[in-house]
Amino acid sequence: MKKRIWRILASSVIYVMAMAFNKLPEDIRFILFGLSYIIVGWDILWKAIRNVLRGQAFDENFLMGIASLGAFFIGEYPEGVAVMLFYQIGELFQDYAVEKSRRSIAEVMDIRPEYANVKKGNSLVRLDPDEVVVGDIIVVKAGEKVPLDGRVIEGNAMIDTSALTGESVPRDIGAGDEILSGSININGTISIEVTKEFYASTVNKILDMIENASSKKSESERFITRFARYYTPVVVIVAAVLAVVPPMITGWSNFNTWLYRSLSFLVVSCPCALVVSVPLSFFSGIGAASGQGILIKGSNYLEALARTEIVVMDKTGTLTKGVFEVQEIHTKSNISKSELLELAAHAESFSNHPISLSLRRAYGKEIEYSRVKDAKEYPGHGVLAVVDGKKVLAGNNKLMKKMDIPYSEEKVPGTVVHVAVDNVYCGYIIIADEIKDDAVKAVNMLKKSVNHIVMLTGDAKSSAEKTASELGIDKVHSQLLPADKVAKVEELMKLKSTKGRLAFVGDGINDAPVLARSDVGIAMGALGSDAAIEAADIVIMNDEPSKVSTAMKIARKTLKIANQNIVFAISVKIGVLLMSSIGLATMWTAVFADVGVTILVIINSFRALR
Repeated sequence: MKKRIWRILASSVIYVMAMAFNKLPEDIRFILFGLSYIIVGWDILWKAIRNVLRGQAFDENFLMGIASLGAFFIGEYPEGVAVMLFYQIGELFQDYAVEKSRRSIAEVMDIRPEYANVKKGNSLVRLDPDEVVVGDIIVVKAGEKVPLDGRVIEGNAMIDTSALTGESVPRDIGAGDEILSGSININGTISIEVTKEFYASTVNKILDMIENASSKKSESERFITRFARYYTPVVVIVAAVLAVVPPMITGWSNFNTWLYRSLSFLVVSCPCALVVSVPLSFFSGIGAASGQGILIKGSNYLEALARTEIVVMDKTGTLTKGVFEVQEIHTKSNISKSELLELAAHAESFSNHPISLSLRRAYGKEIEYSRVKDAKEYPGHGVLAVVDGKKVLAGNNKLMKKMDIPYSEEKVPGTVVHVAVDNVYCGYIIIADEIKDDAVKAVNMLKKSVNHIVMLTGDAKSSAEKTASELGIDKVHSQLLPADKVAKVEELMKLKSTKGRLAFVGDGINDAPVLARSDVGIAMGALGSDAAIEAADIVIMNDEPSKVSTAMKIARKTLKIANQNIVFAISVKIGVLLMSSIGLATMWTAVFADVGVTILVIINSFRALR
């Protein structure tokens, strides 16, 4: 870029000298203009010749080369140099724009680790993250990036995950916690046991997704590629016809006039504005999403998201926290709620089932395992254990029926754990998943953007309908297996318009089939989940459902900007092309129309970064 700037400056100085000393002999002026032209345009001419030899004649280098050399041929030296000079200024601006866009993404995604401090005996050895293997112990000091995924085995620290999740609030981490590469250690020193090699680490997957996003082109980008492929040869043929046919009809004395118009026509026909601005708009949109903790795998998915009419959402882990908690306790005999919970928690103490864990969390005290004897688990039913010499049964209605315990069959949303002591029914505990903090906000935001919001879940009907009611979702389908979800999504796809799209939002682990089947698969809160990153088209890296709406707003803004650039560039070009063909536009106008339009659409593309 610096070399190009110096060439433009040197050429400009010589060009100004040639223009200023207009009384110099024609040969001297020709040499000055020629020198100015060669300094600024030799690379464009070389690219044009090389592409012609390769069979790729009709590109912007060819157009600029023919137009500028043609101007020299008819004696319009100043305009011939101006064509190349302003074209190079436009190219410089394009390069700067693309670099600025890449740099903005690089700053947002500044997560690539440069080294890892690996423990070797009593010393630390600084290695490239690629050289570290699973099981190695690495030490991360205050201010350093976490180079690989792992588990903290020693130390406490506050970590900044903003580059990964867009979440600005640091969080505490200590021994036993999982930690992801790309996080920044704010304070303290922590020792981490590596659980993934660098190629499989979160940071490498994220960087790979960003770097490869530009390879998956949107329909708008594919349209521009096809358009340029046919458009450029057509305008070259039209320009040739414009230079030759009118003089054949009106007389060859007008040949220079029509050739000048033909050359102006070629200059303004250069498709740079379209070829650069549309991909740049999508690239900027992907960068803006990255800054919000939203990874989009390609421009095609960004465009599909902008056209989404139906959003289908999983329940557990997407709209709810996926962590079961005790909601209510009901007693049926002379026993207090705290006693009922204490007995149930102890009876369930040897089970690792999520329901058992939720009972222990609700109890909140240390389990005294010496009080528990003869614990037995009945899969799909519940548990039987002797607690303080009493036979305690805790489980679902199947367990009560199996043990011939008369019980109250409650139809309530959530999971019901019935408790019987010494074959006497004592009450039940309701356990349910909690709705995420911003789930209601997320649904309300989506209602303004799409035609249908549907919730799919494998949960019981009562639980699903309660959650849907609290969130304000009208359509809900419950008790679905993964295959049922795919069938339901295929059914819902019939409701969208021809250009409309359906997006499925899931936790990315159990929903891989339906994520892959939908037009746009969005994995929620799936940072670190291999299944999510592989199956989804878009990965929302934190646990906020509202980011779906944010992603949709970014996508729609980006598509709007890309369409503005297409309409503006084509409209101006057609207008100036017509003016050039009838002699109302000079080559100076043509140069301004080409370079000016390019600069304006590039500036407009930058709006997608914000």
